[in-house]
Amino acid sequence: MIGKRHVFRWPTILATLGLLVVALAISSRLPSLEGRSQSARLADSADTLLGKGIQPFARANPGLSGVLPLSRGDDAFAARVALAEGAERTLDVQYYIWRNDMSGTLLLEALHRAADRGVRVRLLLDDNNTPGLDPLLATLDTHPLIEVRLFNPFPHRNWRWLDYLTDFARLNRRMHNKSFTADNQATIMGGRNVGDEYFDAGDGVLFVDLDVLAVGPVVDEVSRDFDLYWASESSYPLRGLVPAAPPGALDALAAAASVVERDPAARAYLRALDDSPYLQALASGDLGLEWVPVQLLSDDPAKGLGRAPRESLLSERLQQVIGTPDAELQIVSAYFVPTAFGVDYLAGLAGEGVKVTVLTNSLAATDVTAVHAGYAKRRKPLLDAGITLYEMKPETADVPIVRRKLTGSSASSLHAKVFAADRRRAFIGSFNFDPRSANLNTEMGLVVESSAIASGVADRFKQLVPASAWLVRRGTHGKLVWVEQGDNKDDDRVLTEEPGNGFWLNAAVRGMEALPIEWLL
Repeated sequence: MIGKRHVFRWPTILATLGLLVVALAISSRLPSLEGRSQSARLADSADTLLGKGIQPFARANPGLSGVLPLSRGDDAFAARVALAEGAERTLDVQYYIWRNDMSGTLLLEALHRAADRGVRVRLLLDDNNTPGLDPLLATLDTHPLIEVRLFNPFPHRNWRWLDYLTDFARLNRRMHNKSFTADNQATIMGGRNVGDEYFDAGDGVLFVDLDVLAVGPVVDEVSRDFDLYWASESSYPLRGLVPAAPPGALDALAAAASVVERDPAARAYLRALDDSPYLQALASGDLGLEWVPVQLLSDDPAKGLGRAPRESLLSERLQQVIGTPDAELQIVSAYFVPTAFGVDYLAGLAGEGVKVTVLTNSLAATDVTAVHAGYAKRRKPLLDAGITLYEMKPETADVPIVRRKLTGSSASSLHAKVFAADRRRAFIGSFNFDPRSANLNTEMGLVVESSAIASGVADRFKQLVPASAWLVRRGTHGKLVWVEQGDNKDDDRVLTEEPGNGFWLNAAVRGMEALPIEWLL
């Protein structure tokens, strides 16, 4: 009898599971894109406030773009708000992460105020980091001049893990791009997402993050690229995914922002705005911009569905644009997973006499342990090839304390993504030196032919990095050691155990090094 019941039940159980899978797949379907609104960049905005301030300088520097690095967090925040307040016709905003915190709320309200002035706002967010934001985004989306779209969205808003079961290949691909463009005249690009941890840097902060404010012809390239993403098959209007906000929700949003603005913790942000010369300087063209050749590199948005041709990927074109360095290459990457191919590439450069120096997060500072495992197993081959490795300390006088996470990004002591070659050119953007940036996520950045920026990166490696990072090298019997460098070699402190490496964390790292997950990192 028992055997017969098992014979009878197994087909039933399998059939039931099959029906559940089918039902889950059906419920995970995305809405149709048919009837989606169409819009495009503002082609001519020379008569706007920003245009009147910028265009005379652009005409005096034909073919060149004006750039200004934004290394301080308060400047980066103030510059974004200044562009939002200065825009007269359009704001095109694209981000991987937008936090529902103090700075995120203030910037959303800046977009809201711009729309109330008659500015068309297009907000494109990757959907991987939007849990809890649906009501707020739905509120913004009710404004007649604001449209919100989500890139590679999750059909199940509260049970997202269900969608991974049926659509992992798509949902594993994210839009990591970051840009903030006003009136097709000025744009901010770089490594920063929107959230308090990206804007809390103060004086003297080293490589916590880096953006570039750009004006001139490259801005139209950024706007055209935004149009491609906005119209891509991965970008879905919010209103087809999320319930509509109730009437009056926009007033509630403004009231909530007012509460944030009155909070004592927000006063530092507001003081940064009061003290910031960005809006007036943009209008007058007196920002001290460096006018140089600038090129946008951006992945085809079809990469979000795994359909982009290999030759179109940013990782392929970056090497072509940066070229082969003659003397030196500095790499700043919060998540540095070079893979065997990357080790061979960098070793080849070093073998040709190029001084290659890398700054990434230490195990004590990283917020994604799995990524560190992907990097850790490549350290010895890199050192043996002559590459110099620095690992950022988790806390110094100038670097905020790390808040470790198992997955995701942000809150790391290092988040910038910068490559500088031969003190002549630099790449600043969202691209990490890892397989995820190369093959899975969409990325973007600017290649800037600026000796000032590229030399600034090289000089910081020489002057400031040693005080804020451990130098990794081979010690006795080939073991790795971490050197805390002093004013001279006699003052160096050598650590024979990896900083921040407790027993369980060490076991986790060793275990993850052995797993075949490098392609996911």
